[in-house]
Amino acid sequence: MKTLLITIATSCLTALGAVAQPAVQKAIQKQLILSDDGATIQLDEGKFTFTGSLSLEDKKNIVIRGRGVDKTVLSFKGQTDGAEGLRVSNGQNIIIENLTIQDTKGDAIKTMNVNGITFRNLKVEWTGTPGPDNGSYGLYPVQCQNVLIENCVAIGASDAGIYVGQSKNIVVRRCEAYHNVAGIEIENSLMADVYENNAHDNTGGILVFDLPDLVQKRGGNVRVYKNTIRENNYDNFAPKGNIVARVAAGTGVLILATNQVEVFDNQIINNKSIGTGVISYHMTENPIADKEYYPYPTNINIHDNTYVRERGYPTRKGRMGMMFRFKLKFGKDVPDILWDGITDTNYAHPATMDICLRNNTGAEFANMDAAGGFKNVSRNMTPHNCELKPLADAKLAVGQE
Repeated sequence: MKTLLITIATSCLTALGAVAQPAVQKAIQKQLILSDDGATIQLDEGKFTFTGSLSLEDKKNIVIRGRGVDKTVLSFKGQTDGAEGLRVSNGQNIIIENLTIQDTKGDAIKTMNVNGITFRNLKVEWTGTPGPDNGSYGLYPVQCQNVLIENCVAIGASDAGIYVGQSKNIVVRRCEAYHNVAGIEIENSLMADVYENNAHDNTGGILVFDLPDLVQKRGGNVRVYKNTIRENNYDNFAPKGNIVARVAAGTGVLILATNQVEVFDNQIINNKSIGTGVISYHMTENPIADKEYYPYPTNINIHDNTYVRERGYPTRKGRMGMMFRFKLKFGKDVPDILWDGITDTNYAHPATMDICLRNNTGAEFANMDAAGGFKNVSRNMTPHNCELKPLADAKLAVGQE
C-alpha cells in the first residue's frame, strides 16, 4: 500500500493557542480533497479554529492523525457552515486518531458508508454546561462496516457521545463517555461488542435500540460486557422530540425493541432509576407505520453482572418519573432490572419473551405489567431464570480490501 505523508503546514501560521485560521482550514480541506489513496495527513500540535465542516470523500487507506489528545485541537466554536466537524463518506479503511474536536454545531465526527473505519485516541467534546444546543453525536458512524472505536472520550452530546447506527461488525472498547444524554448507543446494528468502557454521569449509560423507519431494519448480536456503568443520573437535556429525550435520568443500560443482546460481567453501580431496562417500543407510545418493524425485545441474556444501588428515590422527572410516582410506587426500593412486561402473543415463548436473568449479584427485578396498566407488578424473577446460548463475538476486517 502506498503511503504518502503529508504534514499540514500549520506551524508556520500559529503557535500553541487558538487562532482564527481560514488559511489552515483551507489547507487541511485541500489536502483532504487532493490526497491520494494511502496518504497520511499529519496535523500539527496546536489549537485551530474553523468556521465550516471538513470532509473526506471516496478515499481508501487514509490516516488522519494529530499529535495527541489535547495537543491537536480542532475547535468549531462559532461554526457557521456545515453540520459536522469532520465528515467522512464513501470510503474504505480510514483511520482518525490522536486529536481533539470541540464545539461543533452538529455531530463532531460523522462517517457514512465506510467499510473499515477506526476512531482511536480521540476526544470529542462540547465545552461548557451540557445543553440541548450541543451537537447530537460525538463519534457517529452510520451505515458502516467494520467499525473500531477505541480509547476515545466523548463529552456533552445532546444525544449520544458514541453512537453506532445501522452498521455491522463493530467494536467499542476502552472508551469513556460522560455528560452526554446517552453515553454509548448501538442502534439497528449487527454484530457489536461493547466492552471495557466507562460510561458515567450521563442520563443513560449504554443503550441498545432498534427503531422503526430506518434503512437497516433490525439489529442484533450485541454483546455489552466488562463495562463500568455508574451514576448515570445526569438530567436529560436532549431536545424535545428526540427519542433519547425519553430516557430517564438514572438509567444504566437500556434495551429497546431489539433482539439477541447479551449483557454480562458489567459493574452497574448507583444508577438511581433503572439499572437495566428491557422495554418494547410500545412504551414510547409513538405510532408504528413501518410494517417491517418488530417492536418487542427478545432473546435478552443478562447474566453475571454486579448491581449496586444506594437506597433512594428514582427520577421524578418526565414520563418515567410520573410512572415511578403514580404507577409503580417503588418508593426508595427500586428494582435493578425492569421489564415492561409487554408481550407478543405470536412469539414462541410469550410469557418471558426469552428474557433470561441469572447470576446477577445484588440484582432485584420487576415485571412492570405495562400492558395490564401496571396493576400486577411482579418482583418474581423465577420465570426468567433461564439460559440462552452465548452470542458470537464481533469480528472486524479493518484494513482489508
